Amino acid sequence: MRTLVCLFALSLASPALGADLLQIYRAAQDNDPTYAAARSTLEAGREKLPQGLAGLLPSLTLSGNSTWNDNELSVRNTPGSTRQNYNSNGYQLTLSQPLFRWQNWVAYDQSKFQVAQAEANFAQARQDLILRVAQAYFDTLFAYENLSAVRANKEAIGLQLESAKKNFEVGTATITDTHEAQARHDLALAQEIAAESDLEVKQNALQAIIGHPPGNLARLRKDAEARQPQPSDMNQWVNAAEHDSISVQIQQAAAEIAEREVDRQRAGHYPTLDLVANYGYAKSYTQGAGLLENDYQNVGVQLNVPLYLGGQVNSRQREASANRAATQSMLEAARRSAALAARQHYLGVANGLAQIRALKAALISSQSALESNKLGHEVGVRIMIDVLNAENQVYVTRRDLARSTFDTLLAQLQLKSAVGTLGDEDVVALNTLLDPTTAR
Repeated sequence: MRTLVCLFALSLASPALGADLLQIYRAAQDNDPTYAAARSTLEAGREKLPQGLAGLLPSLTLSGNSTWNDNELSVRNTPGSTRQNYNSNGYQLTLSQPLFRWQNWVAYDQSKFQVAQAEANFAQARQDLILRVAQAYFDTLFAYENLSAVRANKEAIGLQLESAKKNFEVGTATITDTHEAQARHDLALAQEIAAESDLEVKQNALQAIIGHPPGNLARLRKDAEARQPQPSDMNQWVNAAEHDSISVQIQQAAAEIAEREVDRQRAGHYPTLDLVANYGYAKSYTQGAGLLENDYQNVGVQLNVPLYLGGQVNSRQREASANRAATQSMLEAARRSAALAARQHYLGVANGLAQIRALKAALISSQSALESNKLGHEVGVRIMIDVLNAENQVYVTRRDLARSTFDTLLAQLQLKSAVGTLGDEDVVALNTLLDPTTAR
């Protein structure tokens, strides 16, 4: 009993550990419906390869028939007729091996790029999941920070309001100070209500991804810092994005598929050659000969030469050529879009780091200004509105610093995504900046 009491007391004294980014990401991998759909789509896309291979392999079919015949035979200018009632039946086993079907070889080649495209689509879905989880996680943390700042600001204004009321009662302050403090306190109360609502919305957005309430979340460590992208040359990131971006890989595969579709449709003009083997049995009845039974086996080659199909082949070839041109344009658009995204996110990281440094300095300055205004108000060289403005400036600066920090960390992930290298290891690295003992 003593041991249990000690353990219980220790559990109460220990800080509650919150879920960190990596745990939330693992939960999203298991429960996010969008990611689950992408996984199933990948499994379906991988089946394109065996389907394409099937066009090169032999096929074996079994067919059978059974027919009841009721015939009445008569000869012109001859009286009478002969009636025959009998059953004819048979079966046939057919083996067919394509020897030359160029469109089947092209389709098999296409299937390889279709699988590659499915793999790239899933890689894109995995990167999107990381970004969605990080966005929702940081949005929730920012909502916590915003609510904490709003409440701290409201509490400070509340103290100023009480002080203004007391000073007015003893005649050392005017009613104007009281009214200004009351107005600021009412505004802070409205901001607190809005911040609480925003926090609930952000928590629900994260819950929609992981499938359950997120609970307490690990916050950033106080010494956590975002780092400059490496390499530090933006052009290297742009070049990598133009070649390695997942969206570019997807469009590259689509262009290869469209290129081979032109060849496949052109093959509609080519002859086909198949090896065909049959084994069968047939039973029938003929007048005079009676019951006939036939066991047969044959092996041969079958040549088909398309001569004219109403212009269908030429039309499909023109359609495939137009689609090929469209995919080439889409590939170029994907490259330009990837390059633009790399530039934007690189600048987002670089500018974000500069903003963080500036806001940290501004926070120190605003806190010093607040202390100076409080002291000035006590000695009568500052009025209440000066103190309230200084307190609000501290609140705004703290909020902007949190927003800038989260945006910069997210921009780092987006930059990795733009060049197609964002993976689980980046989540692990970012997770080291969090402290589970400071969960909120």
